[in-house]
Amino acid sequence: MDKQITLYVVRHGQTYFNIYNKLQGWSNSPLTEAGIADAQQAGDRLKTVPFAAAYCSDTTRAEQTARTILAANQSTPAPKLTTSPFFREEFYGYYEGTDMAQAWYLAGAPHGVPTFKDIESTYSIGKAKDFLKEADPFRQAENNQEYWARVDQGFDLIRQNPYLKDGDQVLMISHGNTLLSLMERYGQGKYDLSVRPANGSLTKLLLTPDDIQVLSYNQKD
Repeated sequence: MDKQITLYVVRHGQTYFNIYNKLQGWSNSPLTEAGIADAQQAGDRLKTVPFAAAYCSDTTRAEQTARTILAANQSTPAPKLTTSPFFREEFYGYYEGTDMAQAWYLAGAPHGVPTFKDIESTYSIGKAKDFLKEADPFRQAENNQEYWARVDQGFDLIRQNPYLKDGDQVLMISHGNTLLSLMERYGQGKYDLSVRPANGSLTKLLLTPDDIQVLSYNQKD
């Protein structure tokens, strides 16, 4: 029987790069005190959900958020946490750690769209990835195709887990632009992509053998 899995996708807690408005893809910056509180609050909201497994990127902010949530969780047995680079945020290449407004200006201005919001509303979030790679002097930032080739492997990793069965619930810690990218790809135009998901917010996805359905997005309570 084909299995369907409900993913409880939480954006990691607030980090210092979030405060400073810097691009934070594969780079690491620690959770702030507010970020730790974000994770604790998410853990409290989800403490009675019987998670069968948990996944996050191999970044400090994601792993710390995941372990904080799992520490509060009452599942028996305790779910195993799997970390993988497949779940990382978009890689911004040369622009890692750059002020977000400056980076998106350099990416979008040559195309007449000087802000991320302009790029998203005129083109797409996928095209923002392509523009940033074009603007990267090292061409190491991920374009849209490269990004999804990696992230799709993460969802396949969950699908192929032999210990998961139909109807299981799984915790997944994710990132801001990744959540926006998921909404653009699977949200059927129902969500405002100009608003970034909150740190510690919950998005629920139904993972099927060949698709992803959005059940809810960016819930904080």
